[in-house]
Amino acid sequence: MVKLKTKKITTECSRCRRSGDKLFLKGEKCMTAKCPFTKRSYAPGQHGPNQRRGKTSGYGKQLREKQKVKYMYGILEKQFSNYVVEASKKTGDTSKYLLTYLESRLDNVVFRAGLAKSRSAARQYVVHGLVAVDGKKVDRPSFRVKVGDVISISEKGKKRKTFVDLSEKLAKVEVPSWVALDIKANTAKILNTPTLEDASFNAKSIIEFYSR
Repeated sequence: MVKLKTKKITTECSRCRRSGDKLFLKGEKCMTAKCPFTKRSYAPGQHGPNQRRGKTSGYGKQLREKQKVKYMYGILEKQFSNYVVEASKKTGDTSKYLLTYLESRLDNVVFRAGLAKSRSAARQYVVHGLVAVDGKKVDRPSFRVKVGDVISISEKGKKRKTFVDLSEKLAKVEVPSWVALDIKANTAKILNTPTLEDASFNAKSIIEFYSR
């Protein structure tokens, strides 16, 4: 068990180092001096510190951005490409729709609202039935929330020690402008759809990658 856990941590931290960006895959650890990316921001491997990266092509930059976002949200290629296809069928800015689909995932919202330390933890909470939307338990991480939805801890979740003193933890959380926290009730309400200004990645670059 210990070896498996260590391997998982190494893999997640290596993804940050390989992408060249901190993806916050380990929650609070990413905000401390213990973060491996802070200590070693170069690519993983024995040649990482001295490795010289040549000039990256346009395709290479788009591929790296796509991979970074997949790692960030914990999505497999097929599901990610389906989001792009769905966004491309909409009239208007495809980049905005892609961002909305990714940010509106229930596991992401749970993370953004501070109900979980990381997206992977949020995904586990959802799968185990610890999260509710408008009072109804939802166990599908990809469930797409909409404006007006209220996300909370389910009755099953309230019995878990994980959520003890949750109000105190939420008081320290900085949420995006499209989410409103009710610290006393331990809930998060969706106020509006995310904008491209809220994005931490280049959605347009990803759209261009799949358009090749």
